[in-house]
Amino acid sequence: MTAVPETRLALLGGGFSDEEDGLLDDWLLDHVRVPRPKVCFVPTASGDAPAYAERFLAAFRPRPCEPGVLSLFRRELDDDALRTFLLSQDVIYVGGGSTVNLLAVWRAHGVDRLLREAFARGTLLCGISAGANCWAEGSHTDSFGPLTPLADGLGLLPGSVCPHYGSEPGRGSSYREAVAERVLPSGWALEDGVGAFFTDGRLTDAVTRTPEARLYRVEPDGDGEVKEQTVPCRLLSPPHSGDTVPAPGSPPGGPTRRHRR
Repeated sequence: MTAVPETRLALLGGGFSDEEDGLLDDWLLDHVRVPRPKVCFVPTASGDAPAYAERFLAAFRPRPCEPGVLSLFRRELDDDALRTFLLSQDVIYVGGGSTVNLLAVWRAHGVDRLLREAFARGTLLCGISAGANCWAEGSHTDSFGPLTPLADGLGLLPGSVCPHYGSEPGRGSSYREAVAERVLPSGWALEDGVGAFFTDGRLTDAVTRTPEARLYRVEPDGDGEVKEQTVPCRLLSPPHSGDTVPAPGSPPGGPTRRHRR
């Protein structure tokens, strides 16, 4: 009997687009199980911005991988070639921008179905900002201008996601309110600089590139309150600086705060 591959997914609170040390992208590649993986960048959420794609290629060409870019606004592949291309990738890395536009374009081209197929086959899916939002059942987005709960996504990761938690005014309070009112399901809130890795839907690794950045689990707690639990993260170290160490301030289990709306 053929073994069913593990499903693997990573949420990134940073990467090549806004960091110079490359720690989160190196951490991501450390989770890939082939020597020279194919890494496909999907910049749909930014309207396939050329400068964004070039920045990805400049960051990943020196790394031990085969980087590529999938453009849907200037699509050249027919349906069969598109499926072959996506299913041949070891990593699919989705960029930031508009979560709503990204989902709409993917569905128009059938990319949502192909990503589900790739995920089931063991392809590592990941992304930053909108590229993190898209994998969950719901998310917290500014795709409509004001911060808004979006009860839509591919649903490959149970629950909801909130990127830029704590780094953008109103993100935290607005997301907590959406979870408290059950407009969004319980979920994961990432501060910039954090990485969260999920295997078969379970959190199996959490890291931070700075001691201050945190990952939180946010859940409703009844009586108009939400629980915000800090998730312990490993502090990533630059190459040759020694082993990673636990991030200070995150004891086992993490502190829990309750917020009343």
